[in-house]
Formats: sequence, structure tokens, C-alpha cells
Amino acid sequence: MNPHSAHPAHTDRSLLVLGAQDVASLLAGRERELIDLAAQAYAVHGRGDSRLPQSEYLRFPERVRERIIPKAGYLGGEHPAAGIKWIGSFPDNVALGLPRASAVIVLNCLHTGRPTTLMEGAQISSQRTAAAAALAARLLHQGDSYRVVGVVGCGPISAETLRFLRADARPLQALLLHDLQPERARALAAAVRDTGFAGPIGYVSSAQEVLAGADLVVFGTSAVEPSVHSLRDCKPETTVLHVSLRDFSIEAVLAADNLADDIDHVLQANTSVHRAAQQQGHHGFLRATLAQVMAGAAAPRLGDRPVVMHPFGLAALDLAFAEQVARLARAQGRGVLLPDFLPEA
Repeated sequence: MNPHSAHPAHTDRSLLVLGAQDVASLLAGRERELIDLAAQAYAVHGRGDSRLPQSEYLRFPERVRERIIPKAGYLGGEHPAAGIKWIGSFPDNVALGLPRASAVIVLNCLHTGRPTTLMEGAQISSQRTAAAAALAARLLHQGDSYRVVGVVGCGPISAETLRFLRADARPLQALLLHDLQPERARALAAAVRDTGFAGPIGYVSSAQEVLAGADLVVFGTSAVEPSVHSLRDCKPETTVLHVSLRDFSIEAVLAADNLADDIDHVLQANTSVHRAAQQQGHHGFLRATLAQVMAGAAAPRLGDRPVVMHPFGLAALDLAFAEQVARLARAQGRGVLLPDFLPEA
């Protein structure tokens, strides 16, 4: 019997290990499927069939940008899963030629709690972030195309988000890029060109110029302090995917039509909306969640203000994506199976 062919029995001592190449190949070419998977995970979470404890960030003395974050949870639905992602974010890694983020994900048996799968998690983390952003754009942005997509912060998360946006139904006509390191913007442009994109690509020197010139804006920075203090230059129909969560001042937050993936989760860790809630003494400026929009309980847009989506990055998505990767790996016999990883009874 192929040991990958079925979920481990309750007494199984094995651990399936999936490295970066395994995960990449199992996710490859599934962008629209993963956007739909993100929607399913949000819907299950919105129905209350999940348990997602708040994450305590591990930080280091005298270092405000580096952190390691545990994201644990349970997600129900058709393919229930429980486990944890342990992800480090070290922005200075980029100068060393290393990715900013690195992660592992552990999945646990729902009957015994024993670990069943260990996999490289940074790719899952970036693709679930991109898929969730593309889902938000699908639901919130009006029109048959993205006239101009603006990017503030041209690193890997923004690149993945662009890839998922382009894989979805609406065409992208032009790009407007800004990064504090102009070579990163040029590198992102070159990567997009390599995929066959032939539309115009512009470079600007500030986030405000991106907000003024684009109708869909992706924020993918590593900022810990806000750089956007006004939305006066935005058109009312602008959609902002505030993936990096800390770029907006309190004034800018209050000027927007704000949505989140989970209001309790996003009101922590000094996010822009967390700061606004602390100052205001309430979070009434967060109008709805994406799950409420999907369920028809909230409108995609309200009033004549730009809509800003603040996706905290729920463990529900990590679990949904990791469970699918593990299921595909077992069906295809991928990865390394350690048969005696766990102790005997």
C-alpha cells in the first residue's frame, strides 16, 4: 500500500515532509482555484466554523521591524484542518539576498492531535495573501477591467498579488509603480514584462502619486509607520488593497470606506485600523468583513469614498491552502515520509 495514498491512521507514527519545491509544484497553475479556495475559507470562518486564537508576536530587544509570528487555528468545512504556521519576517534579509519571510506549517490529526504533515510555509503564506487580495478586488472593484493598477512596495507579496490579479477574469491595462528602492520597481516591471504584459508601466516617487493615478492600488510594503496621510487625491471609485496594514495614518483610515477579513484580528499589532480604533475609542469605521460582502449582508462599496480592504491574514487561509497541498501530495506520492517520526505508544 502506498503510504501517501490515505490519511494516516490514528496510530500512525509517520510525518510527511514537504519542501519548497514540493509546495511550489503542487500550487503551480492553480491561481483561480486558490482564489476560490480563499473565498471558501472566508465563508466557513464567517459562519463561525473555525477557531482562530489571537497571535502573540515574538519580538526582539531594540529591533522594531523583525518578528516571528505563530498563527494557529482550526478550520471546518468540507476539508477540515488544524495546525499552525510559524513565520518569521526579517526585512533586512533582502539586503543579504534572502527572502524577507520564512515559515513552516504543521498540520495535526483532528482525532488525536498528532502532527501529520510538516511543510515549507512561506509560499503558502504569500499565495494565500495574494489570493485573498485578488478575491477582494474581484468582489469590491467595479468595472470590466483594471484600468491602472498601482503598486506601493514592489517586493514579492506585490508581485504575487499582481500575478493572481492577472490570473483572474479582468484584464489589467497599465501599471504604476512606487518603491523607496527604485531598482525594486524596475525589477518588478521586468518580471511582469517577462510574462507577456505589453501595457504601459510608469514609475512615480510617492505613494500619493500612485493613489492619484490608479484605480486599484496594492500596498505591499514593510512599513511600521504610516506614509499615507490623506486620500484627497483618490477618486471615489478607487479600491485599495492594504495588504501591508500599517501604511495609513488615522486620518486616512477615517476618510475611507473600510473593510477587513476579521475585525477582531485586524484590531491588533499596531495596524493602521488598530491605531484608529485606539484614538476613536471604537471601531465603527470598519464597516464590514469580506465574508459579509460575499454573503450579501453588506454592500461591496458604500458612499463616495475609496474602499480600503485591510486583510490581516487569517490562519484560516493558511490552513485551507496547506490542507489542499497535503491532500494533493498524498494523492501524488510527493514529499518525504518519515515513518517512525513519532514515539511508539
